[in-house]
Amino acid sequence: MSDTQLVFVYGTLKKGEPNHEWMSEWEAGSFSFVGCGKTALKFPLVIASRYNIPFVLDRPGLGHNVAGEIYKIDSAMMNRLDELEDYPIFYNRKQTLIHLNDGTEQMCWMYIIEKFRDDLLQLPFLEDYSAQGTHGLVYCERLMRDNPQEYSVINDIQGN
Repeated sequence: MSDTQLVFVYGTLKKGEPNHEWMSEWEAGSFSFVGCGKTALKFPLVIASRYNIPFVLDRPGLGHNVAGEIYKIDSAMMNRLDELEDYPIFYNRKQTLIHLNDGTEQMCWMYIIEKFRDDLLQLPFLEDYSAQGTHGLVYCERLMRDNPQEYSVINDIQGN
């Protein structure tokens, strides 16, 4: 792959999770699995909104070292992920140091929420997200969501 970058995914884009297919559609671009790891810094990983979406909130030092997967992706795949994450309108992408399970470190792009309601910091913080987790909060896929004119995840999370 030419023009590749590393991205760290911690939620519904991981293997076995509801949005992993966004990366596996061949026309979306190229990707290859690099490994599993955790963020070097602690972050609050919460499940929020009426759709039970996992979010990493931009409060480094609070929460846990978030577990996830690293992928090497091309620019077409980065554009595809930007579309899914509503970057730069909702999520921001930040370079984050990741400690891989094999003992190495990599700087990776990670999608993070910078603007959010303060009360989201009162939610339980997760270390490792799974849609099938013991939290009991069922993720609602995009195709199953309400009309965006009636409810906005962005407004709900940001408090607009």
